[in-house]
Amino acid sequence: MQSDLSSFNNSWYYPGNKLRIICWYFVNVLFFINPLNPFYAIKRFLLRLFGCKLGKNVLIKPSVNIKYPWFLEIGNNVWIGENVWIDNLVKVTLRDNVCISQGAMLLCGNHDYKKSSFDYRLGEIYIEDGAWVGAKSVVCPGVRMASHSILSVGAIANRDLEPYTIYQGNPAVKIRQRVIEK
Repeated sequence: MQSDLSSFNNSWYYPGNKLRIICWYFVNVLFFINPLNPFYAIKRFLLRLFGCKLGKNVLIKPSVNIKYPWFLEIGNNVWIGENVWIDNLVKVTLRDNVCISQGAMLLCGNHDYKKSSFDYRLGEIYIEDGAWVGAKSVVCPGVRMASHSILSVGAIANRDLEPYTIYQGNPAVKIRQRVIEK
């Protein structure tokens, strides 16, 4: 058997109203991906306008790409660094005090390489309180980062991460416990 991309069909996937998607595309380009917009308040207002559930004190740096804000829930005191890509084809939840560092990717979709049609496989991402996604790291579809877990720089999480644990590498493996001092 061989791949046959001409048989790809994602007609089952419905992310929302086409007009809403088009409007968000332009808002995303002008106010989020655009590195010339450092204004947090405008970004928070626009995210709420497009259906994001958003807590207090959320900081979103320039050049952040968000696929669909209506599939995004962000808690209090969350930091999202430059060049982060939230490819939330389905729901992404960032609980309180989460840090997503520069260049990290949260990817809710992938292709099923076992099917000749290369169909979509989707999975929600859930990042619990106090977790940290390191710079240039990747969180794959369906992953849950438990409370205060850390995904180190450049690591790839393709499985759930345990609480208060630091992970490194590709695929990410447990390297030690996280101890937080007062």
